[in-house]
Amino acid sequence: MAEKFSQIQELRQEQKLMQNISQQKLLQAQLMELPIAQLIERVNAEMDDNPALEVGTESQEDADVSSDYFDDQFGADAAEDYDSQREREDWQSALDDALQGIGRDDEDLPVYHDGNNIEEEREDWAFGQTESFYDYLKQQMGLMPLTDRERSIMEYLIGSLDDDGLLRKQMVAISDELAIYQGIDATVDEIEQVLYRLQTLDPAGIGGRSLQECLLLQIERREESVLKGLMKRVITNYFEAFTKKHWSRIQSALKLTDLQAKTLFGELRKLNPKPGASMGESIGRSMQQITPDFIVETLDDGTITFTLNQSELPELKVSQSFVDSMKEYQQSKEQLSRQTKEALLYIKKKVDAAQNFIEAIRVRRHTLTVTMQAIISMQRQFFLDGDESSLRPMILKDIAERTGLNLSTVSRVSNSKYAQTRWGTFPLRHFFSDSYVTEQGEEFSTRQIKAVLREIIDGEDKHRPLSDEVLTKMMSDRGFSIARRTVAKYREQLGIPIARLRK
Repeated sequence: MAEKFSQIQELRQEQKLMQNISQQKLLQAQLMELPIAQLIERVNAEMDDNPALEVGTESQEDADVSSDYFDDQFGADAAEDYDSQREREDWQSALDDALQGIGRDDEDLPVYHDGNNIEEEREDWAFGQTESFYDYLKQQMGLMPLTDRERSIMEYLIGSLDDDGLLRKQMVAISDELAIYQGIDATVDEIEQVLYRLQTLDPAGIGGRSLQECLLLQIERREESVLKGLMKRVITNYFEAFTKKHWSRIQSALKLTDLQAKTLFGELRKLNPKPGASMGESIGRSMQQITPDFIVETLDDGTITFTLNQSELPELKVSQSFVDSMKEYQQSKEQLSRQTKEALLYIKKKVDAAQNFIEAIRVRRHTLTVTMQAIISMQRQFFLDGDESSLRPMILKDIAERTGLNLSTVSRVSNSKYAQTRWGTFPLRHFFSDSYVTEQGEEFSTRQIKAVLREIIDGEDKHRPLSDEVLTKMMSDRGFSIARRTVAKYREQLGIPIARLRK
């Protein structure tokens, strides 16, 4: 019997350990994907919620106060049992006594980083004070009747939107990422149901998975009318003709008079293909004013360095008051009362949470550092000259292999972070591009090809715009031997119409 009980205890402890590891990995993933502005908000919220977390320099000796002592004294399941007792009146009284005098006044704590006062560092960067697009959508989400699970899924969907407000990730990929980063096992159907609710938020068209769906979402919000029906028919049945501005073909297919066609096309032109970008007009400069996560310095001698933008992010430590309380009771030889044990379990829980949060911040800092090091190493020439044509082919897998990081981790870091460089501020994904291999075996970055293509078109005679055939020849003359259909594809991706529409 004793052996069986021991095995059960070991199994419970192993399960508890695995659960703690899983929760810690989840916390690390959550902090990893946050840009600096949102991380600061998360840190401040954590400090408000956990009095064991304070501003200061972490002391490993203090941080490593034995948690095993409490498990030995109270049993491995004591912390779990404690959660069900939190509402008891005698617990509150014991807790007040045990934690008397422990606390802090955040207003009195000077915040320094790397030896510099934050007020001095603030002069180096101009940070936006406007409300972000992300925050605007989250405010609307807060007014919706959602379960906690639905809220987590919708928040992840909002964070996955591109700058123009469209959702280009596949539902299967989002399902996988929710499982990895949020610990949510959601089916594609469940995610789509949450997405449909997200698509009801403002501005109209947000969350569309394609330009076509984005425009249809905007049309659906109009009052029922013949005009609305015609707009839906155009976008649904004649979308290709619409994108190429073949108005006469659409007019003929719908059998419209000139006046009807003029009215219809006028309303169609009012649709917004980039609802996310339009938020800049009402909320802040462009989509939002960007706070860079990295500050990259390129010196005249070719030296490239970078620093993490810690901004107002303080160094954190475990509260010395909590640590001292744990040590005091650890050394106590007296039998502790049940009420005191409950108070100590509260202290232990908060100290553990503080230690885990500090470790998650450290892991985030390390991951961002090695990721940026790898990006600079691969795209060194761009950081030297700022020429987009200097960007080499580089995909997420390249960075994952160089850093040893998981591919999903690199994806989340690159999808939400910005780098301030000598040549401007760019999202990290700006430095990524697929490669194009010519028939001769030459490899070019698709971004490099697009940059040259745009340069040629920008310099053309606007009265005699260049056809795709001519563009193909000019690209070849510049060393890019690509097919005409490839030129047409990249031209369309750049949002540049065909020659006759560029007059």
